[in-house]
Amino acid sequence: MIIVFAPKDREQQTFDAGRGKLRASEIQIIERTADARWPDIKEGVARGDIHAMRVVVWAIRKRTEPALRFGDFDPFEGELYSRLDANEVRAYAESLFEQYRENPDDLAEAFDELRDSAFDPEDAATAIADVTAPKDPVPAPESLPEATEEASPSDG
Repeated sequence: MIIVFAPKDREQQTFDAGRGKLRASEIQIIERTADARWPDIKEGVARGDIHAMRVVVWAIRKRTEPALRFGDFDPFEGELYSRLDANEVRAYAESLFEQYRENPDDLAEAFDELRDSAFDPEDAATAIADVTAPKDPVPAPESLPEATEEASPSDG
């Protein structure tokens, strides 16, 4: 999950909170500060919950700004939003394809939403192309040479 911090008066910053990007100690600090468990916080980030995104960005910023207090990081509404990283985009594309493969209109709409949710539009384009590409058909078993009948000698 990528969290984007886009303040009106400063340059946009991105924070990767995806799998393997946070240390256990950071997750524990996030849980204590948010008063919630990590799975719930991740779900909140995915839903765009301001509190979940704020506490995660604050914890990541503390890496380079150790004195930053939670109360000092107080973005305005709309300055924080989440986007899907490449792995999440791929997983969602596969899931959407399985869910909507029988209904092309719903699938197209779901893929549009996926494109809008991806941090990198190229990740979405690649994932969608991969999951919708025709799959190689199962190779036919090698055909066995047909048995030839030997001519029987005529009796006469």
